[in-house]
Amino acid sequence: MTSSVASSLILAAQQATIYFGIPILIAGVTGNFLNLVVFLSLRTFRQSSCAFYLTAMSFLNIGQLISGLLTRIIINGYQNDWINSSAFYCKFRSYSLIVSALISLTCMCLATIDQYLATCPRTRWQRWSHIKVAHRVTIISVLIWILYGIPFFIYNNLIYSPITNRMICVSSMTTFYYYYAYSFVWVFGGMLPIFVNALFGLLAYCNVQQMHRRTVPFIRRELDKQLTVIVLIQVVYTFVAIIPYIIVTIIILDSMSGNDDVWQAKIQLATSITTCLYYLYFSVSFETKLPG
Repeated sequence: MTSSVASSLILAAQQATIYFGIPILIAGVTGNFLNLVVFLSLRTFRQSSCAFYLTAMSFLNIGQLISGLLTRIIINGYQNDWINSSAFYCKFRSYSLIVSALISLTCMCLATIDQYLATCPRTRWQRWSHIKVAHRVTIISVLIWILYGIPFFIYNNLIYSPITNRMICVSSMTTFYYYYAYSFVWVFGGMLPIFVNALFGLLAYCNVQQMHRRTVPFIRRELDKQLTVIVLIQVVYTFVAIIPYIIVTIIILDSMSGNDDVWQAKIQLATSITTCLYYLYFSVSFETKLPG
């Protein structure tokens, strides 16, 4: 009885990965591609530092969806192990997914902060909202996260899972999983970007609401309004997409010593669903909010 329940839950996890993951993948790649077309085709956005951050984020999101969600659908949804046949690819995939996710989240935080600075009534703060500053800050952020991801390349490997009877790409070190859960999921990839986006998004919104009291060109005012709407929408997406994933990761930490097959199958189902939700962050589309 226990075995059949566990098998049913594992099957449900596979189906969730397929039927939740594929629509998110298609919508995400299409939406981010349209984002790139709009941001790169309009001169107004090419000269905007906030738009530069969003352009970089959209580019990274496409890579994240293809290398992360697509391969997850193939491996966990269709039970195709050809991707998990190489230890090097396991390490490289884990490394690239962590690094690109953190760079994407950082770009979103920088876009939100930049929009706050651009709409700030203090002129000396507005000077930091500049395309050259955006280029330099982005390069520094990329270098930081490239170095941060090195341990994930070193410690992740292919390990046999008795629950799924397949090789999976994880770390065999319990200590490193704690590092992954608290450092990446909880702090840098979770609560910190949510807090930064929420704080500066609201501050930017307050600044925009007061712009009619200041002498600001009409085109600049409308651009700032549109970009502020974009970052506020992304704040909501970030919260909805990341919080469930954080909760499940913390639950896994508390149950790592458990050997019950049904409980592990339940965890696998919850992980499949929340991981698909997590990829919603990378599938957000802005083009419907931007001028044609």
